[in-house]
Amino acid sequence: MPTATKKKPAAKSTRSAARKPAKSAAADGKALGALPEWNLADLYPGNDAPEVKRDLERADAECVAFEESYKGKLAALAAAADAGARLAEAVKRYEAIDDLLGRLISFASLVYAGDTTDPVRAKFYGDMQERITQASLHMLFFTLELNRLDDAVLENAMADPALGHYRPWIEDVRKEKPYQLEDRVEELFHEKSVTGAGAWNRLFDETIGALRFTVEGKSLAIEQTLSLMQDASERNRRAASQALAKTFRENLRTFALITNTLAKDKEISDRWRGFQDIADARHLANRVEPEVVEALVSAVRTAYPRLSHRYYALKARWFGKKTLPHWDRNAPLPKVESRTIGWNEAKDTVLTAYGAFAPRMAEVAERFFARNWIDAPARPGKQAGAFAHPTVPSAHPYVLLNYMGKPRDVMTLAHELGHGVHQVLAAPNGALMAPTPLTLAETASVFGEMLTFQKLLAETKDAKQRRAMLAAKVEDMINTVVRQIAFYTFERKVHAERRKGELTAEALCETWMSVQAESLGPAIELKPGYETFWAYIPHFIHSPFYVYAYAFGDCLVNSLYAVYEKAHEGFAERYLAMLAAGGTKHHSELLKPFGLDARDPKFWQGGLSVIERLIGELEGMEARR
Repeated sequence: MPTATKKKPAAKSTRSAARKPAKSAAADGKALGALPEWNLADLYPGNDAPEVKRDLERADAECVAFEESYKGKLAALAAAADAGARLAEAVKRYEAIDDLLGRLISFASLVYAGDTTDPVRAKFYGDMQERITQASLHMLFFTLELNRLDDAVLENAMADPALGHYRPWIEDVRKEKPYQLEDRVEELFHEKSVTGAGAWNRLFDETIGALRFTVEGKSLAIEQTLSLMQDASERNRRAASQALAKTFRENLRTFALITNTLAKDKEISDRWRGFQDIADARHLANRVEPEVVEALVSAVRTAYPRLSHRYYALKARWFGKKTLPHWDRNAPLPKVESRTIGWNEAKDTVLTAYGAFAPRMAEVAERFFARNWIDAPARPGKQAGAFAHPTVPSAHPYVLLNYMGKPRDVMTLAHELGHGVHQVLAAPNGALMAPTPLTLAETASVFGEMLTFQKLLAETKDAKQRRAMLAAKVEDMINTVVRQIAFYTFERKVHAERRKGELTAEALCETWMSVQAESLGPAIELKPGYETFWAYIPHFIHSPFYVYAYAFGDCLVNSLYAVYEKAHEGFAERYLAMLAAGGTKHHSELLKPFGLDARDPKFWQGGLSVIERLIGELEGMEARR
């Protein structure tokens, strides 16, 4: 909605626990090799650096000066003979300030992500949020006034190339016009965000970061505990699951309060703005039509029996059972040797896969390694999961991982570097038009995974290892498509029920179990304790209804890759051009060169059929054993 400095998509394009359990384990440090830690000096030398103080003061001054120059004056500028040039100058100043404010809050966010339990970092992040919110309050009027200009007047002004350059951003801003409020109300919403949703988000992060889970007598952080859910030992998987459930249960009232408060906060905002459906605000932010999302959700839920139900029944047979307890859902296959993959091998694998597709893609990805744009080690207090943060176009993205040397960690590296490459290529569009809707942002990351997977699969000749790789890929796809649509269904139920009143922790648990049972199927037995596992999913807290973007991206990538396999000629160039477009084009326009249309119901079936074919190949391998 109208804000002075809009966050980049989800601020961090996360791929953490909502997609699949975050990864960390007590892997041998020597086997992993030296893991890189990011160098944030490209943003600022440190929390107390004079450059931070300087830029905060400059931001304050420039925001006030901008308000003095333009507040209440846009209508007059638009009526001037040189309206296009004058409005373009205003937008350029707005964009420059947006970049400056974005640099400051990006730095604070990354510092905080490095250790969410450190009170010094937490205070720095909180103080920066307050300063940026206060400064940007002076900018809030701009998009509100811009949206009050007559369509014909603004269209005439955009005939000037200087303002026409910003047409994609202006058109996006105008899409929010029906939902913007009177200026003083917008100012109140904006200023109270720090003590409202922002504060509850921070409480969630700090609570999760401080939790400890007792497994076999050892006190572990959430990353290490979730990692054990993929351990080769069934005993360790069960112990980890039970430890997670025990600690989640002990903190369930806090998580229920956070969830209820944020759902109510969203309902208030939606009601004031006039959104009809609980997910309409997300669809608008994603620049995707509600009917497209509904077609995706319907297609996936209809396919549950052909996808997750079918695959988990097959996996249970591999374990010699009729059903698997929920802690075995992502267990490695029995009788398949597992190994720790060192950092250098992971790096070479991803860069080689990217390079085989497009040298330019590998060249951009290599910068992340060479210039310390990646923070890879798992540390106590560090934010769980993984993300790629775009920061601002005047700087560069950063990637956070919790790398522990598992095959899925290599896929996570490929995923986040896909985001990173996308963000680097889109940056020349500037602070206002570089950000990409989440649906297309996840397309770039999932495509990076697909390239890496196909490279590894082509090099694997051993039948057992090949089966294990195919199974891991199917599980990734199920986690990306089926699991995320189940998450979306859970969110819809929770937000709908919250409109009737608060939900108890038990009600949240019951809703979670119902959607999980539907999506996972009869071959997965949901043991006691699993009902609490909704509590740690960060996307429910930070970005309501984000999760369908993963399913959107995976199905889209399956269709894109099918086009690539049929016609390599010119595909890489078209793909990189799609990434470089950033937020300047609608998904329909971006997909047109590939002959794809997400509005066609058959489109989603094509993406899901790829998963079905892989499951069929695994069933064929079992029959030949």
